[in-house]
Amino acid sequence: MTEGNFVDYVKLHVTSGNGGKGSVHLHREKYITKGGPDGGDGGRGGHVILRGNPNMWTLHHLKFKRHLRAEHGGHGSKSRSTGADGTDVYVDVPLGTVIRDTETQNIISEITESGQEYIAAEGGMGGRGNWHFKSSTNQTPRYAQPGVEGQEHDITLELKILADVGLVGFPNAGKSTLLSVITSAKPKIADYEFTTLKPNLGIVEYRDFQTFVMADIPGIIEGAAEGKGIGHRFLRHIERNSTLLFLVPADAPNITEQYEILLDELRRYNPDLLDKERLVAISKCDMLDDELQEELKVELDSQLKVPYLFISSVAQQGLQELKDKLWQMLNA
Repeated sequence: MTEGNFVDYVKLHVTSGNGGKGSVHLHREKYITKGGPDGGDGGRGGHVILRGNPNMWTLHHLKFKRHLRAEHGGHGSKSRSTGADGTDVYVDVPLGTVIRDTETQNIISEITESGQEYIAAEGGMGGRGNWHFKSSTNQTPRYAQPGVEGQEHDITLELKILADVGLVGFPNAGKSTLLSVITSAKPKIADYEFTTLKPNLGIVEYRDFQTFVMADIPGIIEGAAEGKGIGHRFLRHIERNSTLLFLVPADAPNITEQYEILLDELRRYNPDLLDKERLVAISKCDMLDDELQEELKVELDSQLKVPYLFISSVAQQGLQELKDKLWQMLNA
């Protein structure tokens, strides 16, 4: 999937169908005098329904289709014939899609399970035919109910990726490289900042054929919570991850300071993110000899308040230990 095909935010205008009109009809048949009212009911208008689909990862299919309209219900007819219901419009969306009211920005619903449905616009109820209104004092009612009009809403869909582990780090920290090594994902990798322009997902194979999902979030920079860089566009995806893996390169000027900057950006975006399990991975450790690594351990033991370990994606160092630690945290 190219960067241009990854869409995680769309606005839609949804309109359900109107209910059909009830029929005003008096029964007419040879040899049957004064057959009485027999006008049928109108059909229900079609719904606009959002449905969770686990095989979808993006909202790209809705990028150029911003108006969704369901069919109107059919009108009732003679012999108490009910009009046809309007055809519902089903829209498949990825799991993790949040539905908001565009005007108020309030969250209306969330799609988190396969097959889960949410009626974004409910079809109007069909009107009742005149046979419903007959009585001993009104034996030939010549009126029926009109159908109820459908609903019309502006909604916003936001995709928050569902993953077990979210990779958090500055640009060029080695997140995409790590994902490409321990999963089958093929993210774009280059030696310049902001190489990753969309979140990437990969499935990590663990022992005994067990797996967990890892997400590579585009690089966060200082000030991302205020809109700097591109990381702020994707901070919402971190909310769905149960464990956060902070990646800090071994050649960083101050590892603890970089970790604290990343943590502060998450805190300013959503303080609830600090309640998640956290692990720090010092990447590119193949650049350190044993003496430097021991000195760094002494320094980190006194400064970092979270567990950490050294890894190298290129040299394949510490990756199994990383998997073991993540699996332990996910299943604690």
